[in-house]
Amino acid sequence: MPHSQLETPRLSLVPITVKLVEHVLANRRDSVEALLCARMPSQWPGRALVERAFWASLERIRENPDLRLWGDRVMVTRGDTCKVVGSVVFHGGPDEEGVVEVAYGVEEESQGHGYATEAVQVSVDWALSHPSVRVVRATTPPWHVPSKRVLTKCGFREVGVREGDALGELVEFERRA
Repeated sequence: MPHSQLETPRLSLVPITVKLVEHVLANRRDSVEALLCARMPSQWPGRALVERAFWASLERIRENPDLRLWGDRVMVTRGDTCKVVGSVVFHGGPDEEGVVEVAYGVEEESQGHGYATEAVQVSVDWALSHPSVRVVRATTPPWHVPSKRVLTKCGFREVGVREGDALGELVEFERRA
């Protein structure tokens, strides 16, 4: 079942669909802009960013899009000039304990304007409105002060530290229903 678009005063959070993922992975910028009705940032998402955002392969996304793209949305500014400024993604739907993990990113030209805080807040509120979700978790490197600030503003609290695969030490945060 597809999820709905979320709105904030400055952003539309547009659901990420299989079709959108296919066009991003095929490097079809014009098609992506048409699907989103918005301009993409000047720095087109590189392969590394796409692989982090779409943690499952395209084949696995196609097999179970409701799980693999659960809650995932693109941040699009509202107004006369709609542009993509980032995304909020979950690493799949809730597990058997009611836990989901959220991740987010804002493209470089749009950082420092509060878009991440605005988008994460409404996305986490949406996730926690589901009866099957009890906890939303997030991780960030300890040196990433802006990311830690976003999580704190969105009501998360620091709960621990763990070793990450590629980034080394990660600070764990969570927000409970």
